[in-house]
Amino acid sequence: MNVLTSNAVVAVTIGVLFACGLYLMMSRNLIRVLLGFLLVGHGTNLLLLSSGRAGSAPIVGEPGGDSADPLPQALILTSIVISLAVATFLMAMAYRNYQLTTAADLTEGPEDVEALRNAAEAD
Repeated sequence: MNVLTSNAVVAVTIGVLFACGLYLMMSRNLIRVLLGFLLVGHGTNLLLLSSGRAGSAPIVGEPGGDSADPLPQALILTSIVISLAVATFLMAMAYRNYQLTTAADLTEGPEDVEALRNAAEAD
């Protein structure tokens, strides 16, 4: 597999991860929103990883030799930590919502009902 083909596969994978993640995040089900957020997080990590030089290990090698930039790996580690923290927060929100409403879907608040009523009256 040459470099151009592997770059195309990575680009398509990133696109699929972002598309699926954004589709799931537009749902009213909190579990789907959580899964969508995780997919977008993995897409972001893959995007950061693909920004580095392919085939080279970071830091390993002789000074001035062929080595990869360690910045993408550092950004990926930061992204993993932030994704884990936000995923934990979303799981806590989903659990609290389930405790209060015994439903996994988000319910419409009074502002949503009022906005829908105003939109229906305007038509």
